[in-house]
Amino acid sequence: MSRTLTDRTRHAPPAPVSARSPAPLTITPPLADAAASSKAWPFEEARKIVARIDKMATPPKEIVLETGFGASGLPHIGTFGEVARTSMVRTAFRLLTGNAIPTRLICFSDDMDGLRKVPSNLPNQDMLGQHLNQPLTAIPDPFGVHESFGAHNNARLKGFLDSFGFSYEFASATDYYRAGRFDQTLRTMLETYDEVLDIVLPTLGEERRRTYAPFLPLSPTTGEVLQVPLLERHPDRGTIVFVDPAVDRKVEVPVTGGHVKCQWKADWAMRWAALGVDYEMSGKDLIDSVRLSSRICRVLGATPPEGFSFELFLDEEGQKISKSRGNGITVDAWLSYASPESLSLFMFHKPKAAKRLYFDVIPKAVDEYFTFSERYAGQDETRRLANPVWHIHEGDPPGATVPITFSMLLNLASASNAHDEDVLWGFLERHIDGLDRSRERKLGELVGYAVRYYNDFVAPTKAFRTPDDEEREALAALDAELAGLPADADAEAIQNAVLDVARARPRYQDHDRQGPEGGPGVSVAWFSTLYELLLGQKRGPRFGSFVAIYGIPETRALVKGALEGTLGA
Repeated sequence: MSRTLTDRTRHAPPAPVSARSPAPLTITPPLADAAASSKAWPFEEARKIVARIDKMATPPKEIVLETGFGASGLPHIGTFGEVARTSMVRTAFRLLTGNAIPTRLICFSDDMDGLRKVPSNLPNQDMLGQHLNQPLTAIPDPFGVHESFGAHNNARLKGFLDSFGFSYEFASATDYYRAGRFDQTLRTMLETYDEVLDIVLPTLGEERRRTYAPFLPLSPTTGEVLQVPLLERHPDRGTIVFVDPAVDRKVEVPVTGGHVKCQWKADWAMRWAALGVDYEMSGKDLIDSVRLSSRICRVLGATPPEGFSFELFLDEEGQKISKSRGNGITVDAWLSYASPESLSLFMFHKPKAAKRLYFDVIPKAVDEYFTFSERYAGQDETRRLANPVWHIHEGDPPGATVPITFSMLLNLASASNAHDEDVLWGFLERHIDGLDRSRERKLGELVGYAVRYYNDFVAPTKAFRTPDDEEREALAALDAELAGLPADADAEAIQNAVLDVARARPRYQDHDRQGPEGGPGVSVAWFSTLYELLLGQKRGPRFGSFVAIYGIPETRALVKGALEGTLGA
């Protein structure tokens, strides 16, 4: 039995009616030329698919990209990363090929898996414990919202992906198995059973080898997903025989129609072959699994997909993020404090480098997004294709800009103890000429994010210290400098006044830096002192810019509070 890559579309399931088409892609000759030589990683990945096509005897009718979702835990931010990154490769491929070949992105949920253990971050632990080994779609929803646990997690995933606007097709393992979409490939796996075992068994321990089978039958009695030895195989009629532990007798079931599911590595290969997957990326921890599943895929008569192994996300302590442990940031948590675009930017950067994913990375990601967005309009085609916003927005960035950085908003919130948005808007409207709140949609979003981030992460950790004698003298001098400035002094004039205070004091001089007229520069310790005494935090913004927005009278009030010891109170 053999099935070539070029005829695989006859067996692939049709796209669901609900599948979203990708956004229109504007392709100009200069842009196409720039794409041919672009070093951006999505183009490097897309060229793998182009090379794959070049090896085919006839052009394919479509290109299928896939990403998988383990539905045993709540939707994880790593899943979003896979969909976002795969979408970027898809857009790059469309540009490289002139959008001549239709593409599909399938987001596949392994929701037919048996629940092997109860994740610790879920409610109704006792109820879930009574449904161990049941398919996820046969277990009641512990949140009491959907028809099953699997359906709940699928809805969470789809809801997020839909809110971001991805074009994708959602696929449920339960639906695909039961509807017979995998039947032909499952029968092929039954026919090539011994070859599959020859690939898998050497990777298992002795005890596991005695019981392993690529098929996991569902008990006709209990519905549980069973890990039991197979006693007989009948490729001619497409069935397997095993002992059902619920009744302690032999049972014969077909491998088709949802009566079995595959062990996950065999399942991955079966899915690639049945759906004709051309591209799928995966985490670095699955490198060996990719190799094994690729071998099984070839036994099934198909060519395994292209792809690459990305590095894993780490939490603040440098530990791998785990769905079951719930460490790290969830998609919902990130979107409470920042935009989807900032999350997508975080995913774009260096996918082959391990990155810590915790709340302190959010402000930087937000500001970087707007920096890239502002640069885009003035860039040529080569630089635009290297700019993350082109990939984030499928080749059509909206050109979003804001008059103030997110980091500055956070520092304004910190200085003013802004527990609601009106306080921040008050500062912005007083000090940014021509600002119209009703027309600043993106800024309005940032103000809301900043207030939530301040209340949840900054306010609880603020710690003002008492100035020593030298610091009191410096603060008094700073107050005098600020008092001597005109009310409309700009950020540069304010910054120079702040620097003059430090230059006059040996404690804050930096002789490794050159200041005006050959004198010493200013040590970063001066600004650390200001942040700790006036804002109650270790780091802060460029101080002149902060004062220009916050206001000179308001800043002098902070200085007075530090001198009187009332800021902490």
